[in-house]
Amino acid sequence: MNWYEKLNEYFPVEEMKSKEHMERLLKEKSDVYYKDEGEHHVMMYVEFESFIFIDYVYVSTKARGQGLGQKLLNKLKERNKPIILEVEPVDYEDTDTEKRLRFYQREGFKHAQSIGYTRRSLATNEMNTLEILYWSPDEASEEVIYKQMKKLYEQIHTYKDEEIYGESYQPVEEVLTIDRDRKSDLFEAIKDPKGV
Repeated sequence: MNWYEKLNEYFPVEEMKSKEHMERLLKEKSDVYYKDEGEHHVMMYVEFESFIFIDYVYVSTKARGQGLGQKLLNKLKERNKPIILEVEPVDYEDTDTEKRLRFYQREGFKHAQSIGYTRRSLATNEMNTLEILYWSPDEASEEVIYKQMKKLYEQIHTYKDEEIYGESYQPVEEVLTIDRDRKSDLFEAIKDPKGV
């Protein structure tokens, strides 16, 4: 199985970029878009001057629980800049979502509670809500993370979208919002799913 097939098998269709999109990013944005691939992992990430965004990270079932995910994150943490990623909200029917959140919580990631992120999938035409997690060596504010996400969305997620998909993603103002009163800590949900 090649790197794209591994990602495509693991991630929901509404979250996947097309192979063409990712290959073009690797080729045309090779100064910022990277693939870290090994026998048991694939990690696609973006590294701008002021932050890193993990686009996809896959660890094979054979290698889970052996510290590979932690090693991949530590390599990025050594660059001493905020690391941002998108995750699905907790789905109690899918235990992977909860395991993933617990992993990122153990690794020191915070939930950007004030940032809302909902976009229409070009693959399914359905609205897809994700949550933003971030790790920061210098306690970056959620406003800073929000601005970085906007840059990421405009330069990577929607890169040549009309040319590649035949239609455009929504403008960033419709997809990303910031609201200080929005309170929904994902990590609280996994501590006590019943709210007791």
